[in-house]
Amino acid sequence: MDSNTVKIILETLGRGESASLTLSADGTTYTRRFIPGDRLILLGGGHVSLDVYRMALMLDFDVVVVDDRPEFCNSQRFPEAQVLCDSFENAIERLGITSRDYVCVLTRGHRWDRQCVTAILNGEMPYYLGIISSRRRADGLRELLAEEGYDTEKLSRIHAPIGLNIGAMTTMEIALSICAEMIAEKRKIKTVPAENELLQTNVNIDMLRFLAESDEPRALITVLSSTGSTPVKSGSMMAVNRLGKGFGTVGGGCGEAAAIANARQIIGTGSSAVYEVEMTDDVAAEDGMVCGGVMSFLIEDVRD
Repeated sequence: MDSNTVKIILETLGRGESASLTLSADGTTYTRRFIPGDRLILLGGGHVSLDVYRMALMLDFDVVVVDDRPEFCNSQRFPEAQVLCDSFENAIERLGITSRDYVCVLTRGHRWDRQCVTAILNGEMPYYLGIISSRRRADGLRELLAEEGYDTEKLSRIHAPIGLNIGAMTTMEIALSICAEMIAEKRKIKTVPAENELLQTNVNIDMLRFLAESDEPRALITVLSSTGSTPVKSGSMMAVNRLGKGFGTVGGGCGEAAAIANARQIIGTGSSAVYEVEMTDDVAAEDGMVCGGVMSFLIEDVRD
C-alpha cells in the first residue's frame, strides 16, 4: 500500500465519482469500493434542519441547505454544507433533483411546504421525500394535490409526517427520527457484491487524508471477512500510527485492540499480513464482549 494510491482515491472522490482500492491477501484479490455520500437537501434552515444537518454529516450524507432567510441560511450556521439562500422554487430548479437524492421539507409554514412539494413533483421524484407536518395537514395536502392532477403514486411515496414514530419531542429527537427513516429507506435496496468485493463502501475522509498526507509511519487495517455476530462487516477500515492512534474503526472492543496491536508490529516493515480474531461465545463471555464470531484483517504498512 502506498500513499499515492490513496491520493488518487481522494482526487476521484473530490470529483464526485466512486473510487476503488485493490487489496491482495494470501493469493486472493479483493476490491474495496468508495462511494460518495448521498445528497440530502434540507428545504428550510430552522432548528430541526440544524440538528438533521449535524446528524446527517455523521451518516455520510452530502448536505445542501436551502432557505430564503440569510440569518438561517449561511456558512456560519451550516459550515460543512452547500448553502443556497434563494426562494425554494428557484433553488429546487437550480439543484436538479434526481431519483438518487433525499429531500426533507422543513420549512417555516404550510404555504412554503406546498411550494416545495409542487416544485419537486413537477420534476424527477427523489428517492426519499419527507415533509414535517401533522398527519391531518399531510393528508389534506395529498388530497389537494391529487385533485390538481398530480401523480397519486408519487404522492403515496411522500413520508408525511416525516420520520419514524419514536415519540420524539425535542428537535434532536425529531432529527433522529428523520435520519433513522432515511437510513431505513436506504437499506431497503439490497445490493449483491461481486466476488471478493467487500461490503462496506462508506467514505471516511479523515482516514484517507491521514493515509495520503501524514508524515508519520502508519498502517491500514481492513476487515476482509466476518462471520457470526461481529460488530462490523467486510470493508471496514482503520488507519493507525505507531502509538495506536486511529482514524476509522474495525469494530471496537477486543477485536479492534488485537488488530491495532498487530498493526503496530507491521508499521515500518514495508510488509503486510492477514490476521484472524476469533470471538467465540466463551471468549466473548470471558472478555465481557457482547458479540461472537470470527473476523479476518489485512494489515498493510503504508509507504510514501
